[in-house]
Parts: sequence; C-alpha cells; structure tokens
Amino acid sequence: MNRFYSLIIASLLIITLFACARQESKTESKESKKDEYTFSREKMVSDQIVARNVSDELVLAAMRKVPRHDFVPDGMKPYAYEDRPLPIGEDQTISQPYIVALMTESLNLKGGERVLEIGTGSGYQAAILAEIAGEVYTIEIIESLANTARDRLQGMGYKNITVRYGDGYQGWKEHAPFDGIIVTAAPDHIPQPLIEQLKIGGRMVIPVGSMLQELKLLTKTKDGIKEKSIIPVRFVPMTGEAQKKG
Repeated sequence: MNRFYSLIIASLLIITLFACARQESKTESKESKKDEYTFSREKMVSDQIVARNVSDELVLAAMRKVPRHDFVPDGMKPYAYEDRPLPIGEDQTISQPYIVALMTESLNLKGGERVLEIGTGSGYQAAILAEIAGEVYTIEIIESLANTARDRLQGMGYKNITVRYGDGYQGWKEHAPFDGIIVTAAPDHIPQPLIEQLKIGGRMVIPVGSMLQELKLLTKTKDGIKEKSIIPVRFVPMTGEAQKKG
C-alpha cells in the first residue's frame, strides 16, 4: 500500500513539475516576444524617425512607448515596425510610423493640450497623441473601426481619449476650441468647421488633395490662417460630407 501511495505522489510531482516547466516556457516566450518588440520599436524610432529629422523628445518617447503591434491584425504583427502603412480592415490602413511622428511633431504639443483627431482608424495615432496631450477627442466614420479602437484604447488604460463614431467633417463643436487638430484622411479641400474650431495659436495638420496630396500645416493667428506645405503624402480619401462638399 505504501508503495502504491509513493507511486501516486511521484506521479503528481512529475505532473506538477511538467506543468511548471510549461508555464515557465510560456512566460519566457512572452518575455522574449516582448523584448523583440521593444528592440523593433527602438530600431523603428532610430532608423525611420530620428534619421528623417524628427527630433521632438516628447514625440520620440511616445513612439518608443506605444506598442504598434497591438494596433494591427494578428497576421500583420510581424510587420508592425516596418517602414510602411499596414491594412487594418475596411479598406483602411495604419499610417507609416514616420508619418505618425511627423504629423504629431507638427502640432508642437508641450503637454496638457486638447486635441481633435479626424479618422481614428486603429487608434494608434490617438494613443501617440494621448501620451503627450491632456485630452484627445477622435472621430471615426466606420462604426466597426470606431468600436474596436474604443475597446482597444480602454483596454490599454487610456483615460484621456474619447472615441466617437460619426462623420468628422463638422469636427466636435461641444469640445472646441482645440489646441491642435490632426486629420488622417484626405479631403480635396480644408473643412471650414475644423478651422473654426481651432484656437488662436492652434495648429492643424491635414493631407489635402485627391490623386496628388500634400500634407499641410495650418496655424491660426489673430490675422487669419497661415498655411505651409510639408511633404507629398498618400492617405485614404476622407469620405462622407467631405466628398459631397468636394
């Protein structure tokens, strides 16, 4: 009988040790993947962003921190830190990392600002903004993307981002005026409601055009709007009211 119990105890010990080994293996695998993503993010910032003269330390810190791989479909995760946009479903994309950094830097945020984003998409740009700004309001015209981004950002602990499903052409008057506005889809003209909702001294970054697009920086002054072209770009078109007005 003692031998029988000894065999049972030995078997239980083996099972326990095997289970612990499997758990340790899973943990090590997760840590290894985490380290891999951290390395890829650092390389992304140094090779793609700093190398192209983005130098704002707040922007660089945000780009190093926010896990871009969590904002793309599982099949796209291996490519999350490559120098290109990636599909996120609904014929939409997550922007190239450099463009996200460039547009964020162009807003000249110092911390604590109120920012409006038109075109939530995956929620990645909103997360980058939220690492710097005090409040981020973001509007997405595709309901499924709005819902997914809202759940994702809440799950990641962002309490300063408010996501709304709707057409962003009219902006978000209830929370205006904004220190900064960022538009991540291209209309063929600059929506007047967005200009009106910008603070004096505020900045708006927006791609404008149809076949040929230009990323523009608008600064609102007491004397009117100052407009500057940054670089040629290629964004998905702004749909909804922007198309009707165009």
